[in-house]
Amino acid sequence: MEDLGLIDIGGTSIKFGVLVNEELKRMDSIKTPENLEDFYKELTTKVNEMKNNYPIAGVGISSPDAVNKKTGIVEGISAISYIHNFKIQPELSKRFDLPVSMENDANCAALAEVKYGAGKNVNNLLFLIIGTGVGGSFIVNRKIIHGAHLFGGEFGFTLNSEDKTLSELGTSVGVANRYNEQSDTNYTGKEVFDLAKKGDKLAQKEVQIMYHALAKGIYNLQYSFDPELIVLGGAVSNNPDLLPGVKNEIEKIRKTVEIAPFSPKVVLCKYTNESNLLGAAVDFHQTYGK
Repeated sequence: MEDLGLIDIGGTSIKFGVLVNEELKRMDSIKTPENLEDFYKELTTKVNEMKNNYPIAGVGISSPDAVNKKTGIVEGISAISYIHNFKIQPELSKRFDLPVSMENDANCAALAEVKYGAGKNVNNLLFLIIGTGVGGSFIVNRKIIHGAHLFGGEFGFTLNSEDKTLSELGTSVGVANRYNEQSDTNYTGKEVFDLAKKGDKLAQKEVQIMYHALAKGIYNLQYSFDPELIVLGGAVSNNPDLLPGVKNEIEKIRKTVEIAPFSPKVVLCKYTNESNLLGAAVDFHQTYGK
């Protein structure tokens, strides 16, 4: 398989790598430029460096927000306002003098799990990224389902209670916000989790709300789409209490909904730091059939 140059565009930094014989070789990262001109200059310099050292056949890019695969436009808005709402993909291809593919960062993370990680033995899965909100991907036959408005996998928008979304209830950010509002503190989500383990009753209550919200969301998704697997990612997936806590709440739901014949199969992601770069390579191969 041909070598590929890989780029992961983030709001604060841009990471680079090359996939050589299915092995990711990381390069250094740079601070995200403040304007489009410098963005083009920095990325072209890095791609030329890749071309000088490896026979790369193209460049796969992981990008924030909704990437329209048909038009090559990054729709919506992100912390990098200058990359949006024009045909950036063909422009980068022209500057690099190479084929370029672009895909949303959450979708890239999901594709990495499908090809190399937790989902490598299944065809259909849902991938939930638990961060500031709950994002993710809907994968059928090992390919991303983008949806009519490029909102496929935006599970955080779903209502989880009467007036609260999954993003509001099912994240560590939400845990911290609720705890701090009630106790007039300024803890992070991780610190509230630590307080819960030390016996803080309010912290335990708020952590349990998060687990129940995720369990409810996962249960509803399972019985809506019936995937083979549901994969949890994001920084909170490093918390060893997350998966047992969510699974315990799923079983409570099943006792309430007695007709439900099985529990969703829920696992943690394999990749975190490298997922976007690896997934960008998978997307390139799916885009160009190489």
